[in-house]
Amino acid sequence: MHPHAPPPAPGARLAEIHQLYHLQSHLIDGGRAADWAATFTADGSFTSPTYPAPVTGTAALTAFAERFAADCAAGRVTRRHVVSNVALTGDDGAGTLQIQAYLQIVATPEGGTPHTERFTTLTDRVVHDGNGWRIAARVVHRDGTPAAPRA
Repeated sequence: MHPHAPPPAPGARLAEIHQLYHLQSHLIDGGRAADWAATFTADGSFTSPTYPAPVTGTAALTAFAERFAADCAAGRVTRRHVVSNVALTGDDGAGTLQIQAYLQIVATPEGGTPHTERFTTLTDRVVHDGNGWRIAARVVHRDGTPAAPRA
């Protein structure tokens, strides 16, 4: 392969996935709730043991991100989503990927010291909608909690 040749499709695809994850962090941390929700499919779901019930669909995901921003403001704390170890762990060959990643939530109280609030693992079903990659389903496992039963 020529050293200046464009990257192969799998590498470009993985770069797009990494961009999606990094963008999501900036959007939710920046209070851009509707833009964050748009990184999910229209019927996308978010399931986490930190919250009482799964959140599904654009309107509910937007409201979820709005509450996140409001809670941060009310508590006078800045929270940052730090995504790492993004790995492609499944590919059905028809445009649906499984991605696993680590997510830390770092909280900094106003005038205080940053600390890791929680450490989680994301398991996502990611699909291409013709315009870009979107999260169809996200399941969060929080370190220190029992693992969910496997289906």
